[in-house]
Amino acid sequence: MPVLPWLASPAAAAAVRRAPPLSSSPPTLLPLPASSFSPWSWSNRAKGVLPPRGPFATAADTPLGGPLREPDEEGDPLLVAALRAARVRDEESRRPDPLFIDPYAAVLLSIGAPSEDKDSLALHLMPYAEYYRVVTRYIDDKLQHLISNSDDLRQIVLLTDGMDTRPYRLSWPKLSVVYDVSPGRVFSTALQKLRGAGAKISRNCVVLHTLAESPDLQEGLYKNGLNGNRPSLWVLQGLPLFNFKSLEDLLLIISNLAMKGSIFIGELPRFAQWRPAADMASEQDKLENLFFTQGFRVSFVQYDEMVKDVGLGLGSLSEIHGTTLFIAEQLRFSDAQMESFRMHFERIEEDADEDGFEEL
Repeated sequence: MPVLPWLASPAAAAAVRRAPPLSSSPPTLLPLPASSFSPWSWSNRAKGVLPPRGPFATAADTPLGGPLREPDEEGDPLLVAALRAARVRDEESRRPDPLFIDPYAAVLLSIGAPSEDKDSLALHLMPYAEYYRVVTRYIDDKLQHLISNSDDLRQIVLLTDGMDTRPYRLSWPKLSVVYDVSPGRVFSTALQKLRGAGAKISRNCVVLHTLAESPDLQEGLYKNGLNGNRPSLWVLQGLPLFNFKSLEDLLLIISNLAMKGSIFIGELPRFAQWRPAADMASEQDKLENLFFTQGFRVSFVQYDEMVKDVGLGLGSLSEIHGTTLFIAEQLRFSDAQMESFRMHFERIEEDADEDGFEEL
């Protein structure tokens, strides 16, 4: 079926489907730390060329909302999880042959939670650090490849732990809009440190933050300008998902917002109700069915495929990893597209009525 030309995004009130808020279960740590991204050119990455720093901006790094609050770091498991992920990114960046470079991870580590200093974070890294590094590299390459090879893909939604530095270290195409969806307290803390260190976002890019804990995430993204009549790229790595219901709610929100043909890529935690590795096949069957019922065609990427795809000479992974990497395509029309179709057909009917009246 041909897709209509992209139209102006309708008002948020025009949405025909409403997604429930994400499940707000008690904040338990995910098996894999909460976030990280690191992008650079598809071809250069294979050659081992380090990513170029993008041009600087002066105003694009200001989020919506009021003044930043000083968060209470004591006992905040989401902050600790984000710091653990930042620690791994920093360590990877310092290796002689890094899979990726995050020049701002060290800045984030200076936050430090009172209950866990840097040495403690090093001793309590996530149990799947090596897998996390490779997945991060793979997602970065795919993201860079997709936005570099499309003149239309300029809406990127990063579903993160609040300490994603990708907007600061990727050279974005002109008119890019990055929507960071993450826990507000962690994002505010990270933003203060990054600003203090002089981190700037590419002048080609605007970054807008939406609270992950918002009672209506769909409405929040609408208000920030997400246009369901234009393609979007969604990246999940780090956003806390506490149970299967949280994932189901998130997929419904994305299905409502993402234009047909949009791409969703990322990694999913292995939820506590699923037994470890023995159930991998049945687990993926459940996930495939869930994605399909929400309008997505999904495929899963194994570790060996990741290593081969990015051209790395890495051996098999000895540890059992705790996440599932996926790439999905939106098969449904978004709410915005459906509203555009409705308005289009109403105009056709009105024109037909007027023509018939003139003939009389």
